[in-house]
Amino acid sequence: MKFSIHLRLTNFYLTFKTFISLVRYISFLSAFFLLNSCGESEKSTKSVNPTLPNVVLLMGDDHGWDETAYNGHPFLQTPVLDEMAATGFRMNRFYSASPVCSPTRGSVITGRYPNRYGTFSANWSIRPEEISIANIMKKAGYATAHFGKWHLGPVKEGVPTNPGAMGFDEWLSHDNFFELDPYLSRNGADPELYEGESSEILIAEAIKFIDKHPDKPWFIVIWYGSPHEPYSGLAEDLALYDEIPGHYNHQTTKLTSNETGASVVRPMGDVLRERFAEITAMDRSLGQLRSFFKKQGLQQNTLLWYFGDNGTPAGQGVTIPFRGAKGKVYEGGIRVPCVIEWPAMITSPFQSEFHAVSSDVLPTLCDIVGEPLPNRPIDGISLLPLMQGKIQERPSPIGFWYGKMRQADDYEPIPYIDPALQTGTSPLVKLMGGSPYRTFKNYHHPDIREEDYQGPRAWLDNQFKLVIHENEDGSSLKELFDIKADSAETNNIIHQFPDIAQKMEEDMKEWQFSVLESLTGKDYH
Repeated sequence: MKFSIHLRLTNFYLTFKTFISLVRYISFLSAFFLLNSCGESEKSTKSVNPTLPNVVLLMGDDHGWDETAYNGHPFLQTPVLDEMAATGFRMNRFYSASPVCSPTRGSVITGRYPNRYGTFSANWSIRPEEISIANIMKKAGYATAHFGKWHLGPVKEGVPTNPGAMGFDEWLSHDNFFELDPYLSRNGADPELYEGESSEILIAEAIKFIDKHPDKPWFIVIWYGSPHEPYSGLAEDLALYDEIPGHYNHQTTKLTSNETGASVVRPMGDVLRERFAEITAMDRSLGQLRSFFKKQGLQQNTLLWYFGDNGTPAGQGVTIPFRGAKGKVYEGGIRVPCVIEWPAMITSPFQSEFHAVSSDVLPTLCDIVGEPLPNRPIDGISLLPLMQGKIQERPSPIGFWYGKMRQADDYEPIPYIDPALQTGTSPLVKLMGGSPYRTFKNYHHPDIREEDYQGPRAWLDNQFKLVIHENEDGSSLKELFDIKADSAETNNIIHQFPDIAQKMEEDMKEWQFSVLESLTGKDYH
């Protein structure tokens, strides 16, 4: 009897043990497939997050505020920008961080004023320690690419400031600007000739990049070479402006010769005809991108953001309604056209007089994708609340400062980057020092001196703008404008509001001190 019970218990135990083993095996298989399935699911979820918009930033080169039909230009044909302005978000008071190109481009990449990292003017490179918006977007799960003008250092391989080093997965780029049939470097390789209209070439490359990444959101930066001089246009675009020489050929202007690369004086109307043709071609290329989005069903959740990098060059801005031109901190040098299209967020057209600046790009995108701001001084603010209708005025002023390297006799500039890594390889029509290539620079700044605060500068709040320049005799010219009532900056009211001007100057100098602290490298410690 005992034996029989023991045998039954033994058989039960073995059967139970077998059952447990079978359960464990099934659980293992389930876990294995679930784990692999989850791995694929996580990978898929991370790369295809429907809440993350695709983002395309586009920038015209020397494209001034008035040079669009929607801003009232009497001749220019810009139907695509006009449609975006009519159906999307039109920003009437958008500013480039600098009155020249390289610094403004740096402000887009970093969200910081470019003097903080020594990008004082054209052909001054960015610093390798800067945190790039491309790296931030990459961290958020985006495929990243840059096409066109870089101008923050050479684009060649092995350079610590090329697009790849700044977080772009792929790039087809140029050290500076370019015209028809540009030479462009793909991912740092030797530049190759690309035949065709340069703006359309960039858009075609961007579309190819998008097609390669169907399972990830993409962050694409397209920086046109147009409409920077010297100008060249397709016959179909030039024909649109055949009447322009008759209006302006009684005047002349100086620019680069496409034949010699040197400076030449030409009839104004002939030059404007070519410039306007470049702007129309650029506008058309933007339309090609938008048409692709519509065809592929990508338009709804794609943020398309266009603006210029500085004002129109002096001598080629016959319709500028503002004071100054490229290179000046007056409105003509820093106020640029800006339109944003993002149907998922911007559901009905609107325009704004809100003061915004190119430094706002990084904070805005960080806000949209849920990434924290870099842990260092950031000059821009997020414009997402503006798009959502939550704010009406800027919470703090915008500083502009066309600074310069220290000129003191006892100051010997020390290169921040090995000069061999600052030599460009992509040729331009425009010669500099007899060379078709560009050499970049950036220098260490060991300390802060009183003379470092000099250079044309401006402080812009929601109503007033203070502008300060040094005269040749060392004295300062100070001007205050009611920028809402006097966008042309014709009426200096500093003697009517001396207390406001003094407070603005004090606040601006405090901001300058912060900028100079960054310039010494403090932010990188």
